Amino acid sequence: MLYMEQEAQETPSAKAREAGDDMTDVAVFDLESYVNVELDMKEDNRISKVGHNVSATSQALFQNEEEDQDESESDDDDDGSSTDQFKTEKSATRLQRCEHQRGVNSSLPDTFQTSHLLFYERFKAYQDYMLGDCKPSEVKAFTADYLEKVLEPSDWLAQWSTDVFDVLVEVRDVDFKNLKACVELVLPLQCDCRGCELNEDAMKSLLDATQHKVPLHELQVVYDESGDFDQTAIALEHLRFFYEHIWRLWDEEDEDDDFDYFVRCVEPRLRLYYDILEGRVPAGLVAEYQFLLKNCSQCFKQFLVVRSSLSTDSDSELDNVSMVEGLKLYDQLEMLKRKLHIIENPLLRYVLGCKGNNKQQCVQSRGIRASGIKVIHVVTVSCSNIQLQSLLSDRLQPLGSSEDTRIQFHTDPVAAVDSCHQGDVVIVLPGIYNVSSSIFLPDSISIEGFGLPDEVVIEKKNKGGSFLESTGADVTLSNIKFIQHDAIEGILCVRQGTLNMENCVLQCETTGVIVRTSAQLTMKMCDLYGSKGAGVEIYPGSVCSLVGNGIHHCKDGILIKDFADELDVMPSITMENNVIHNNEGYGVIVVKPNTGEHYRVPLDRSEEGPAEPTSSSNSADIQPESVENNNNTDRGVASTSSRKLQLSRQLSRNKEWSCSRAVQDMVDRQIFVSLQGNQFRRNNKGDFGTFFY
Repeated sequence: MLYMEQEAQETPSAKAREAGDDMTDVAVFDLESYVNVELDMKEDNRISKVGHNVSATSQALFQNEEEDQDESESDDDDDGSSTDQFKTEKSATRLQRCEHQRGVNSSLPDTFQTSHLLFYERFKAYQDYMLGDCKPSEVKAFTADYLEKVLEPSDWLAQWSTDVFDVLVEVRDVDFKNLKACVELVLPLQCDCRGCELNEDAMKSLLDATQHKVPLHELQVVYDESGDFDQTAIALEHLRFFYEHIWRLWDEEDEDDDFDYFVRCVEPRLRLYYDILEGRVPAGLVAEYQFLLKNCSQCFKQFLVVRSSLSTDSDSELDNVSMVEGLKLYDQLEMLKRKLHIIENPLLRYVLGCKGNNKQQCVQSRGIRASGIKVIHVVTVSCSNIQLQSLLSDRLQPLGSSEDTRIQFHTDPVAAVDSCHQGDVVIVLPGIYNVSSSIFLPDSISIEGFGLPDEVVIEKKNKGGSFLESTGADVTLSNIKFIQHDAIEGILCVRQGTLNMENCVLQCETTGVIVRTSAQLTMKMCDLYGSKGAGVEIYPGSVCSLVGNGIHHCKDGILIKDFADELDVMPSITMENNVIHNNEGYGVIVVKPNTGEHYRVPLDRSEEGPAEPTSSSNSADIQPESVENNNNTDRGVASTSSRKLQLSRQLSRNKEWSCSRAVQDMVDRQIFVSLQGNQFRRNNKGDFGTFFY
């Protein structure tokens, strides 16, 4: 018997997932409510569960009509009558109507609303129904096979939508192999044009030129309340979304065709699309991704033109020139594809990141005031007489002793910084200040808290860019606690110039401090924690000095980036007397390209050679490979060896050989100017590591 329940009850979505392959979900709608019926397809043909509150669109997609047909044929008379009753109630559509925007006059009928599908609905459709485990070269065949099973073959109305026009057509036949539909114009003409005027004769001529065949992904099914075209509308939505947001022109050209296309390409691109849609990707990274996509498409088209012009049996000079040009385009294409892959892959997106769109995230420097005066900006909501007297005696009088100095009072630290010119000072009195926008530091100014960091708190709660963006030539931060909530970018980004930070507390949300190429950071006596990425990200070509800091409870403590296209410009890092502890990954990790020159892991510990004695029971040394050849008396070589020996004394005795080799690699690349006095405790994966990409 088929059991249907009319009362609205909540059923956790997990139940629907637990049903697995043995269950088929079907949603039934009337004008006011819907009934969700779950049919158990086990051998005894009995009903096992009834559920509510499952996405209507997913039900329209995932129901298996062939199994329903087999079920109805094998049921007894009672079950057959129940199935007939179900099919009768199934007549209503399960999809919403997509109405035209208000104020827009259109002669076209409404279509189905299918653009608001959830991530898991698209994921399930592509994985289980449309693509499966196909290779890139098999995508079109698998897609055609999927559409042939779910699409109505003929006699349905659709809206043919292009960049120039929308016109109503009737589908007479479907060419599944070529993913096209044979259509006829619906008369009288119903058409909306953009930037041009098209009449009936023009549209007929256009259809004649295309042999009345149009791409399926350009069709949108006209809304129909019967429910007969729900699956057709959903299938076309998946096809349209796939070719607009997932498929790339160069996918089928991949030389390594023997891989699962869904795993390598579809899933990461689909996740990236929804991460961008839900605001989890920084705006600068989104802009860079779109820029790379555009350039890669143009480069690929140019490459195809050059390749098609080559003759296989010609040795002419023109062909030789075209061959060289084609090779250059191929190398450029591979570089662009590699950068796109880095952004699409969630792990690589974290460990490598991108430079983003600096032009959008930087504010123009204001320079020195035309009047030549300097201003001390005092930020406070209210203060006591004692605080004011202390402020006057300790800071205002020493700073404002000259006649060309003025004092301004603010209640908002962002407004105070936005009023600054080069050489100004911002003093923040104790209190908790909530801000809603990023703080940009384009000029050489000083921002200091008048008290302990836990007393002077600046808190940012809304989504947006980095909490602090520094591009000034000489910026100073001190004695302030910064708290970040609900963020998608790091708490502090030093894009260019120099930032000196002392005695600050950074409570992170996503990434911690980022030091970009050519920027310089000096961070002393600060406490940084809570980053879901790295506590400190250091880019090639930057200068970073970390002295006396605590970096803890992050994904990784310090992440050093070594890109293949940065011409081997390594960062210059000083690490002294820091405590790096309780991080989920490594204390210090280097990200570098996979060149195939990895160190070989020895078969036993004896292959490593003798360790040099140390002065601490908690440290052991590795023998630097260059020391045995260090007979040169040149002072620079001696200095390098000294730094290597200092670095080698940072290793713990109980760390594995791979950790030693990671540090040895850092020594050989001369990343560290100084590395001494640091403590590494309870980092989950180890003190030092290397990530190859």
